[in-house]
Amino acid sequence: MKWKQILFIIVLFCLSFLPNNATAETMNNDVLHWSFKPSKNEEPATTEPEFLRLLQNAGGYFIGDTERKVLYLTFDNGYENGYTEKVLDVLKEKEVPAAFFVTGHYLDSAPELVKRMVAEGHIVGNHSWHHPSLPAIDDERLARELVKVKKRFTELTGVDYMSYLRPPRGEFSERSLELSEAEGYINVFWSLAYADWDVNKQKGADYAYEKIMSRIHPGAIMLLHSVSSDNAEALPRVIDEAKKQGYCFESLDELVSSDVLP
Repeated sequence: MKWKQILFIIVLFCLSFLPNNATAETMNNDVLHWSFKPSKNEEPATTEPEFLRLLQNAGGYFIGDTERKVLYLTFDNGYENGYTEKVLDVLKEKEVPAAFFVTGHYLDSAPELVKRMVAEGHIVGNHSWHHPSLPAIDDERLARELVKVKKRFTELTGVDYMSYLRPPRGEFSERSLELSEAEGYINVFWSLAYADWDVNKQKGADYAYEKIMSRIHPGAIMLLHSVSSDNAEALPRVIDEAKKQGYCFESLDELVSSDVLP
């Protein structure tokens, strides 16, 4: 056997003992900031081709079936500001499913609301424990951020699974998408949103209603923040008007299963 062949075999042997996350270290970790072109006249929102490619490679979503008048309502819950109970009341009355993406702080400060979300059939997703930029932290901490949320959620509710992740701050990278997918998560971004998170810059329910309805489109994954008083006040009208226009509301589970099942 020639020495080059021997060397090749030795190299392959050594490579077989490398840790499985070696490939993660070579993934692109440039920080990307989620962005999209909002819908106009019910035309589907669009995003950067590179963002779409990365999402598809990692099995993530930012939009649903644009051929159906279906909406997916999601909320980010970093902390409680007194409006989530009203949001849940509206969802119950209107029989609309939603997903709530929670942080560690939210789980510890509003456990009864989290239990109610589960009891009333809503999805609770992972928004990380400390709300860091996921590309900015190492592999071990990224895993801990997600594991701690799931562990605390299970302790509170008895539900031992958590399927969806909303990357904090809308910041992501090829690496963070792949690592979170390896942890068992489907990354969920959004195709409808507006600047609703600043509690000191609320502009009234009419403003929220107009912003949301002007950007509605088939397959929209809607991102709202539950800290917003405007959202809580506008939500009943938004749901009623969307239904009047022929839209229905479905859960993220239905979105994912429609892609998996024939």
